[in-house]
Amino acid sequence: MALLLSEALHRCVDRLAAAGISDPQVDAELLAAHVLGVRRGAVQAGAIRGDRVDAAQAANLEELVARRAAREPLQHLTGVAPFRHLELRVGPGVFVPRPETEIVAQFAIDALAAAASPSPIAVDLGTGSGAIALALATEVPRARVFAAENSVDAFAWTKENFVRVGAENAHLAFIDLERAFPELDGTVSVVVSNPPYVPDAAIPRDPEVRLFDPPVALYGGADGLDVVRVLSRVGLRLAHPGGLLVIEHGEWQGAQIRDILTADGWRAAATHPDLTMRDRATTALHP
Repeated sequence: MALLLSEALHRCVDRLAAAGISDPQVDAELLAAHVLGVRRGAVQAGAIRGDRVDAAQAANLEELVARRAAREPLQHLTGVAPFRHLELRVGPGVFVPRPETEIVAQFAIDALAAAASPSPIAVDLGTGSGAIALALATEVPRARVFAAENSVDAFAWTKENFVRVGAENAHLAFIDLERAFPELDGTVSVVVSNPPYVPDAAIPRDPEVRLFDPPVALYGGADGLDVVRVLSRVGLRLAHPGGLLVIEHGEWQGAQIRDILTADGWRAAATHPDLTMRDRATTALHP
């Protein structure tokens, strides 16, 4: 039996709110848009017009809402995640890009755009979905961007996104971070990474992270900084003098990371807040 779209949305919002979803209206509208094959704005307009959903659509929406109420990530249900101007394919096995990583990408983009070289080079280490690398490649088209990933599960999604975006200046390799791109040693203007940085004993607060993000993308050793130490050494190998290193991290890790980078020889290490004023990224310059 057909159901008013507005009524279907109301039921979805109530169920998601009861499950503790932080913005149930947004999630309900995005799930309805996915079911109907339209944009969120069309769902909002349809609810105002008095549009209806048929029985099959209502059942599909109800199933997705039940999964979202169980805290399965919205992006796993729709199959896509927005990042800056991109829409990336995501699902089980790959870390879902977050809005806070956009400021990390911005530091890298600004430095890459300001580089003196006519074709500056950037490297994204542990690219995951490819979000940062593809943002750099599309927003600084004169640059050459190299991305490394060493998770088999994540790499399947990375490859799909590189094909989907089709940036000819972006290059992807399946390789461990320590051995990434030796042919670029001493030539890179920007080295950027969103590494695993959660301490092994910590328990992420959000069920979407704790239950669904791949552990290899979350946990970074006893203090969460094992991969950061690797990034520091690899960045020194890859970057040219004056090249920039950009690392995403947890809000309490900035001082520790600055100490690691400074001890390794990086200069001008500085930590920067995201739009919520939580420390999110640390940058440093190659000596």
